[in-house]
Amino acid sequence: MVVVLDFGSQYTRLIARRLRELRAFSLILPGTAPLEEVLKHRPQALILSGGPKSVFEEDAPRPDPRLFAQGLPILGICYGMQLLAQAFGGKVERAGRAEYGKALLTRYSGPLFQSLKGEVQVWMSHSDAVTELPPGWRVAAETEENPVAAIEAEGAPLFGVQFHPEVAHTPKGLQILENFLEVAGVSRDWTPEHVLENLLKEVRERVGSERVLLAVSGGVDSSTLALLLARAGVDHLAVFVDHGLLRLGEREEVEGALRALGVNLLVVEAKDHFLKALKGVEDPEAKRQVIGRAFVEVFSQVARERGPFHFLAQGTLYPDVIESAGGHGAAKIKSHHNVGGLPEDLAFELLEPFRLLFKDEVRELALLLGLPDTIRLRHPFPGPGLAVRILGEVTEEGLAVLRKADDIFINLLKEWGLYEKVAQALAVLTPLRSVGVAGDERRYGHVLALRAVTTEDFMTADWARLPLEFLDEAARRITRRVPEIGRVVYDITSKPPATIEWE
Repeated sequence: MVVVLDFGSQYTRLIARRLRELRAFSLILPGTAPLEEVLKHRPQALILSGGPKSVFEEDAPRPDPRLFAQGLPILGICYGMQLLAQAFGGKVERAGRAEYGKALLTRYSGPLFQSLKGEVQVWMSHSDAVTELPPGWRVAAETEENPVAAIEAEGAPLFGVQFHPEVAHTPKGLQILENFLEVAGVSRDWTPEHVLENLLKEVRERVGSERVLLAVSGGVDSSTLALLLARAGVDHLAVFVDHGLLRLGEREEVEGALRALGVNLLVVEAKDHFLKALKGVEDPEAKRQVIGRAFVEVFSQVARERGPFHFLAQGTLYPDVIESAGGHGAAKIKSHHNVGGLPEDLAFELLEPFRLLFKDEVRELALLLGLPDTIRLRHPFPGPGLAVRILGEVTEEGLAVLRKADDIFINLLKEWGLYEKVAQALAVLTPLRSVGVAGDERRYGHVLALRAVTTEDFMTADWARLPLEFLDEAARRITRRVPEIGRVVYDITSKPPATIEWE
């Protein structure tokens, strides 16, 4: 266990992910968490994250000073290094010139840099600097701009780096983090097999002979959760609501895969119910509310007819816990993972086996559980389905057009080997129509927008630089096979300022 204390860095979550990539279990806690809160997790080491404040500001967040007397190995990153230097008697001041972006270590030595050779590129993002070392500390690395790029205490496992080893722009940063884990003696047993074994045991012990209800959307999280319950041998009912807003062939694919793997699956046909509720609704937020209410109505009816159930299982992930509670251990459930608005008479105890896992870790579990890659590696899909990829009113005609176009786009990405190189891809049916020519006749067809993005955490995203030849083929194939579409455009807006979805 490594506890990462969060002081507001945009990279804190990435630190935790990198540690898990190195098979070390990590948890994020607020930087100001009291000693008792930190120690109850029995950490083998601590990492102090970066942050936007200056350590000499009065309102700067600081760790509980008692932590430094526990003898725990500590690595401070950026602001975290400055906290360490200040706590042990060093001096931090505003730098003469801010250091941002790529830098090269001109000298490096010591345990953090063992086995590193040659040029070491790092990523800097700071405007303060350590100008005086604490007594008994030494400089472990420097750059042309910064003579104190890393520090270490003599005779104690205390280290600080002014750069960010967790980001991709520090190519050897993973090795630096691994060196810290080695020096700290951190256990490296956070493997998918170990996680699966523990989750199965925990689910069996907690559920016992009680019944579990869960909603399956067809995405990797809920599908993997259904498989976990089936493998654990608990009494469960997985409910898949076909609201008529699914992608082409999605219902059949999910139904076939999960039933074949032993999931007790109930598919509820509810297309007419949802389309009737959506009739005349154009505002995107109103659509989400209408769909949410309709889902609650259908799900509640199933719960009453098939119940009673003691547990409601949800695929809440660790990023949701972090965002919902600022890094605290106990968290509210994010609305997009919660079957919100259930009637009060349906009293459930929540079961969230994945609440300490990242998305990539769930995908590793899915592989062990036998979930087909068509579902395991599927891009994220919004809960309201294609309803928020049709701008304006949702109609059966619009859904039919969008399904065919979306299927062509996604399959073409797979044909070109691009699907797994982008984080999310989608087609959007706009309310615009455009004049075109089909044969010798005038055509007034729909305008379809294609979008593909690259991202690590979906908090920010860049538009994918798909080959022009691919986009040309996509436009030709879509307009040939879906005659209702007369023009295809490609969205080149990043997030921010745009969101990934259009609605």
